[in-house]
Amino acid sequence: MLKKPSTPKGTRDFGPEEVSRRNYIFNTIKKTFSLYGFQPIETPSFENSDTLMGKYGEEGDRLIFKILNSGDYLSKVDDALYSEKDSNKVTPKISEKALRYDLTVPFARYVVQHQNEITFPFKRYQIQPVWRADRPQKGRFREFYQCDADVVGSKSPWQEVEFVQVYDAVFSKLGLKGVSIKINNRKILSGIAETIGAEDKLIDFTVALDKLDKIGEEGVKKEMREKGISEEALQKLQPLFSFRGSNEEKINSLKGMLNASSLGMKGVEELEFISENIKTLGLQTSALQIDVTLARGLNYYTGAIIEVSAPEGVNMGSIGGGGRYDDLTGIFGLKNMSGMGISFGLDRIYLVMEDLNLFPETVSENSDALFINFGEREALYAMKAITNLRKSGVKVELYPDAAKMGKQMGYADKRNIPFTILAGDKEMEAESFTLKNMKSGEQRALNFSELEQFLK
Repeated sequence: MLKKPSTPKGTRDFGPEEVSRRNYIFNTIKKTFSLYGFQPIETPSFENSDTLMGKYGEEGDRLIFKILNSGDYLSKVDDALYSEKDSNKVTPKISEKALRYDLTVPFARYVVQHQNEITFPFKRYQIQPVWRADRPQKGRFREFYQCDADVVGSKSPWQEVEFVQVYDAVFSKLGLKGVSIKINNRKILSGIAETIGAEDKLIDFTVALDKLDKIGEEGVKKEMREKGISEEALQKLQPLFSFRGSNEEKINSLKGMLNASSLGMKGVEELEFISENIKTLGLQTSALQIDVTLARGLNYYTGAIIEVSAPEGVNMGSIGGGGRYDDLTGIFGLKNMSGMGISFGLDRIYLVMEDLNLFPETVSENSDALFINFGEREALYAMKAITNLRKSGVKVELYPDAAKMGKQMGYADKRNIPFTILAGDKEMEAESFTLKNMKSGEQRALNFSELEQFLK
C-alpha cells in the first residue's frame, strides 16, 4: 500500500489565497523599504558551515540544519572516531554546508566578500526563506521567511530612529494598530552584569533574561542559578524585574542603577537619544516601549536591541526584531564596520492579520471574469476578446472545455470569479458579449469597448 505523502514537520504548502495574502504583506514591506532608501540583494539558501557556526550562541548553533556532503561522506570518518559516536566530532567530517539560520550573518559575509563593490553606508533589504531545527508550534516553523533591512558603515543612532519608523510605517499600512516596539541596549545589559558582579557570565545572563516572558521571573532566576550566578547577584538584579513608568522614568531609573558603569551609561545615553527623537517625530499607530529585560539571545548584538510585539489580546510571540551589531563583519576579517538591522516575521504577521481579519477583500489574485466555452467557433471568438483584454491589463480566462453550462458556472462560483461572459451564436451575430454578475445574477449585453471599460 502506498504511503500517503506529507510535508516535513514545521513546513507548509500555500494555496492561491494564502500566497496572494503573503504577497500583499511582502509588497507592503518592499515598498516601505524602498521608500526609506534600501536596496534589494539575495544570498544562497545554504552557506559553508563555518560561516554560520559560532555566530548565534550555543542554542542557535543547535538549531542549524546541516547538509550531508555528497557521495560517500562516511569515508572521511576513521573507525576510531566513528566508534566514539560523538556527533559534534563526526559532523564536521560529513557536513561542510548548512541551511541559513537567518539573513544577517549571510549579509555580513556578503558585505565582506563584496566590500570593494559596495558604496558605504550600504542600505540593503532581503526577503528570503530561512531554516531552523526548532520544535514546531503555533507561529514557529522550521522553514519561514524573514524580511530584513540593514545599514552597514554608519554608527549614527539616527539609523535606530529610522528603523523604529520603518516598523511603524509597515504596520500602519497593514492596518495592524497597537503594535509595541520594545527597545533596550546590550551595553545596558553588560552594565547591569558588571554592577551585580556577573560580567563573566554575560551570555548566560542575557540568554536567561531573554526568556522572561516565557518562563517568568522565578524561571529566569532558576536558570541563572544553574549557570552559576550567585544569590547576591540575583538580589542586586531584583529592581530589574519591577521597572515601571514612562520611558523617561525608566531612563532615569537606569541612570541611578548604572552610574558606576561607564559602558552601561553609554547604553542609557543611546537609548535616551532614540526615545526622545521618536517622541519628537511621533509614530502613526505603534508605541515605543523601553523594556530593560529585553535581551534577544544572539551573541552578535552590541548596542540597541529591538523586538516587536503584536497588539494586546493576540496570542503571538514577537513579530519582528533586530539590533546593532558593531562587531559582526569583524568575524569575517572586516574590522570597524558597524551595522544595524531589523527583521519582520512574515509568517507570524500573517497569522496575526488573519486573527484580526485585516486582509482586504481585494488582495485575492483572481480573474476578473470567466468566458464560458460553447464550442470551438465560440471559443475562438472569446479568445480574440480575451487577448485584447489581457493587453489592457484585465485578468480574464476561458473555461478550457465545452462542458455543461452548470459545470462552468460552478467553476466560476468556486473560484470566486465575480463575472462570467457568455458569447454564443446570438452574441457573435451582434458582435457583443453577455456579462453576468455571479452574485446578483444580473445580465447585460455589452460591445467589446463597453466590456473592456467595465472590467477595467
